[in-house]
Amino acid sequence: MAQKPLRLLACGDVEGKFDILFNRVRAIQKKSGNFDLLLCVGNFFGSTPDAEWEEYKTGIKKAPIQTYVLGANNQETVKYFQDADGCELAENITYLGEVDTKKCGSALVSSLAMGLKPRYHFAALEKTYYERLPYRNHVVLQENAQHATRFIALANVGNPEKKKYLYAFSIVPMKLMDAAELVKQPPDVTENPYRKSGQEASIGKQIPAPVEESACQFFFDLNEKQGRKRSSTGRDSKSPHPKQPRKPPQPPGPCWFCLASPEVEKHLVVNIGTHCYLALAKGGLSDDHVLILPIGHYQSVVELSAEVVEEVEKYKTTLRRFFKSRGKRCVVFERNYKSHHLQLQVIPVPVSCCATDDIKDAFITQAQEQQIELLEIPEHSDIKQIAQPGAAYFYVELDTGEKLFHRIKKNFPLQFGREVLASEAILNIPGKSDWRQCQISKEDEETLARRFQKDFEPYDFTLDD
Repeated sequence: MAQKPLRLLACGDVEGKFDILFNRVRAIQKKSGNFDLLLCVGNFFGSTPDAEWEEYKTGIKKAPIQTYVLGANNQETVKYFQDADGCELAENITYLGEVDTKKCGSALVSSLAMGLKPRYHFAALEKTYYERLPYRNHVVLQENAQHATRFIALANVGNPEKKKYLYAFSIVPMKLMDAAELVKQPPDVTENPYRKSGQEASIGKQIPAPVEESACQFFFDLNEKQGRKRSSTGRDSKSPHPKQPRKPPQPPGPCWFCLASPEVEKHLVVNIGTHCYLALAKGGLSDDHVLILPIGHYQSVVELSAEVVEEVEKYKTTLRRFFKSRGKRCVVFERNYKSHHLQLQVIPVPVSCCATDDIKDAFITQAQEQQIELLEIPEHSDIKQIAQPGAAYFYVELDTGEKLFHRIKKNFPLQFGREVLASEAILNIPGKSDWRQCQISKEDEETLARRFQKDFEPYDFTLDD
């Protein structure tokens, strides 16, 4: 008989907001059924929880689920953890005992981890929610097969941005699983992001200087650059040899967006760089809705070479400057789903329409209404660290640098990005959510293209040489 999985909840920094946390847990259990336990990582007590905590400590209030707390992560809260071996702090609230929760300001903990699968690695103290692709760790199980570990950073309880601070998951004891299931790897698993393996550390093997990490890097490589800046001659400034031009990737068949393809509607092209070009969007949300497209055949941002990424970023920066001068902020999004050639949609939104926070809230609200998990990812992260080539995803970047990401697993509304921006909350043109309803004549498209070229010319970095 199959073992029934344990249903667990993990929580980020509580910071003394016990009522908010436990009321939320009650609501979840009422809707989704009972969970077996709640694991709290990060700062449980906060700076001044005494009044609220006293009600739980004395039994006036009770946690609705068996709750486990990791322990102190700063000197201020040590007083609440009297027994280093663990103890009951209040009814249904238990301190697990001393755990190393000081890791560069983050509380790191493997899921109740040893002997359970899948493995989870939770982090708190950074006040954000982020989930990376699962990665292989160094625990060898059978014939060089490895565990897949999921890294999840949780936000703080009751945060005003409504970032996710509770995570529901299920696990099964490994001793009750058959061998095939035990070594099964998720389809999107990556290699271990940590540079120093446990084996190397244990035997004292010296790690070469080039792999030195910044002190607080867990799953982002903050030091690695996306390719060096090139000089105007197209040469690497640190290389004595000319950089050989790379032939752009070719499509397997006809493509509407490869610049050399006869299918491209070239009257919509408004600017051409070395690796990318700009084109007016067909059936755009506005007259200056444009696309950033690679000249060669790339399916998504994740697959771009370093030099193409560099020019994409240059176009994004230039377009932000251009639209800002016209009283607009721009939203950039990509849908890598049921598409064959990368199209970065750049939609200007008049500043008078709404604030950036309104745009962000509109995306999050409409995602929730359609059961789409839209995650906020740290500004210093790179999408290549989140999605692998070939993975389906939706990604949006705001003018502040804030980024939202959804990993598409099954179906996804093709017009989602347009629907949000066309909604009453943003551009208030809901009738334009489908590009097919917004098409104009070729003559009108040519007129708009000429107008955009003229307006954009003072900002055109391709003319700098």
